Amino acid sequence: MEPEQTVTVDLNVPAPMRDGTVLRANVYRPAGEGRWPVLLTRLPYGKDLPLGASVLEPVQGARRGYVVIVQDTRGRFSSEGDWEPMRNESEDGYDTVQWAASLPYSDGQVGMYGASYFGYTQWSAALTKPPALKAMVPFITWSDPYNGVVMRGGAMELGAQARWQLQMGFDVLVRRHRGDRAALGKAFQALAAELDALGTEGYRSLPLAEFAPLVRHDVAPSFFENVAAATDRDRLAFMTIKGRHHEVEVPTFNVGGWYDIFLHDTIANFNAMREAGVATKLLIGPWSHGAQSNPVGELNFGFGSQAGLIDLQIDFQSLQLRWFDRWLKAAENGITTEPPIKLFVMGANSWRSETEWPPPAAPAPLYLRAGGSLSSKAPGEERPDRYDYDPANPVPTRGGALLMTPEYPAGPYDQRPIEQRPDVLVFTSEPLSQDTEVTGPVSVRLWAASSAPDTDFIARLCDVDPDGRSINLTDGILRARYRDWSEGGELSAIEPDRPYCYDIDLWATSNLFKAGHRIRLQVTSSCFPRWDRNPNTGRPFGADAGTAVAHQTIFHDRERPSLVLLPFRQ
Repeated sequence: MEPEQTVTVDLNVPAPMRDGTVLRANVYRPAGEGRWPVLLTRLPYGKDLPLGASVLEPVQGARRGYVVIVQDTRGRFSSEGDWEPMRNESEDGYDTVQWAASLPYSDGQVGMYGASYFGYTQWSAALTKPPALKAMVPFITWSDPYNGVVMRGGAMELGAQARWQLQMGFDVLVRRHRGDRAALGKAFQALAAELDALGTEGYRSLPLAEFAPLVRHDVAPSFFENVAAATDRDRLAFMTIKGRHHEVEVPTFNVGGWYDIFLHDTIANFNAMREAGVATKLLIGPWSHGAQSNPVGELNFGFGSQAGLIDLQIDFQSLQLRWFDRWLKAAENGITTEPPIKLFVMGANSWRSETEWPPPAAPAPLYLRAGGSLSSKAPGEERPDRYDYDPANPVPTRGGALLMTPEYPAGPYDQRPIEQRPDVLVFTSEPLSQDTEVTGPVSVRLWAASSAPDTDFIARLCDVDPDGRSINLTDGILRARYRDWSEGGELSAIEPDRPYCYDIDLWATSNLFKAGHRIRLQVTSSCFPRWDRNPNTGRPFGADAGTAVAHQTIFHDRERPSLVLLPFRQ
C-alpha cells in the first residue's frame, strides 16, 4: 500500500480533561475523508519543539495511515494547568486516550509511543486501562523511581536530577512572567547562566536540602521534596510502575540502551509483562539516553548499531510502525512470531536475537585478589586493600549511563585517568586466551569496612584492550545505610571499622571480551556529580554542608571473598 502523499495538520487542538483543564495537541492525519488508528504521545518538552518529533516523525506516521497526536502535558507550553512532574499523567493519560479515540477521523483504536518522560506517560495511562488503548512502545523509560530516576542504591541521581529540574524551569518562567517581557528576559538569562555553570560549579552546592542552583530560581520544588523524603516510597507511588505491571493489558515493545540511565527498568518492564502473559518485545542497542546514533562515547560500534538503521535492516521509526500495524491494523507482518528479544553485543559489534532474559549463561565469580588481580581462583589468607575517600575531592564522573551537563558525556570512555587515582582500586584479570562473552546481569559482592557511620561503595566493570585502554561497561552504587533497604529492611548506620557484606547491582551488559583483552573491576566510593557525594557523617540525607574523610578497607580473603559475578555465555 502506497503511503498517503498529503497530510492535514491541525495545531493546538483542545482536549478537555475531567477537571475542566484543557490540554492542547498537534494532530497530523491523512488528508481526506476516513477513519484511522491513532498514535499518541504526551510530553512536557514542547509539542512544537524538536523533541516533539524526535521518536516518531508525525508527518511520516500520518503518511503511513495513522492519526498522530503530539500533546503538551498539563502545565507545559500550550496546555493549561499547573506543572507538577509526573503527578497528573495517569488521569490525564486516560482522558486523552479516550478523547483521541472519539475524534471524528479516529477508528477508535489508540497506540502510544515516546521516550523517557513520555515513555512513562504511556505506562501511567495504561495502568488506568483506557478501553481504546491497544499497544505501546515505551522507549528508554523507568518503572522504579528509586532505581535510576531519583535515587539509585540509596544515592541521589544528582547529575540527572539537577540538570533536568533546571531545564524544565524555562517554561515555568514563561508562565510566571507572562506579559512582562523585560522580567522574562532577565529571568531567562539568569537561569541559563545557572545551567551553564552547573557542571563546573553548581553541582558542588551543599547542603542538598538547600541546593543553591535551584533555590535561586524557585522552579523545582519536587527536587527538595525528593531530598526531604528520600526513603518515602509511598510519596512516589504515583510515578512507580514496579509491582503494577499485571494491571497493564496492552502489548508493549520495550526499547533501551546498554548506557541508558533506565536500562535496568527497560529490562524489568519486559520481564514483568512477559510474566503477566501479555505480548511484549525487548530491543537493546549500544546506546545512551541521548544518543542512539554512532559513535556512542568514544567507541565506534559500526553503522548498523544505530537506531537509524538497526542491524542494517530497519530504522527505529519503521520498527515502531510495524508494531502498531500488527496491533492497530491486524497486519500479519510476522513481528510477533520473531524472537522476542534483540540485543547488540558490544565488542563483537553485532545484533543477536534471544528468546529469554537473561539469556542462557553460566554465571561464575571472579575474585578480587591481592596485588590487584581478578581471578577465578578463590582467595586464601590475604591482606586487605585500603584507600581514603574524601568527599571534598571526589572521583569525577567519566562516561557511563548518564544524563548530565555537556561536561559529562554519556557512554563508553577510557577510564585510565580515573584508575590512576589513589582512591580507586583496580582488579584486573590475566589476558584472555580466547574470545569470552558476558551477557546478562552483573553483580558484585563486596566485603568492606569504613571508619565512617555511613559511606558509599561503587563497582565498575571494564574491558581492557592490549594497549591498556580501559572501557567502562556497567557500574553500580550502594550507600551503606541502604544495604538492606531494597529488600524491605530498615536504614541503619554501620559500625565503624566492622566488615559488612555489600551486594552491589551493576545492572546488565552484553560484551565480547576479545582474546588478549582483560576483565577489570574498579572499586571506589564516589562518582561525582553523577551521584551525590556521601558526606560520611551519618546525618540525615541532604543535611550536611560539611564532609568527613572515610578510611575504607576492602577485604578479599577466605572468610570474606569479594567477587564480581559474571554471566559467561557458553
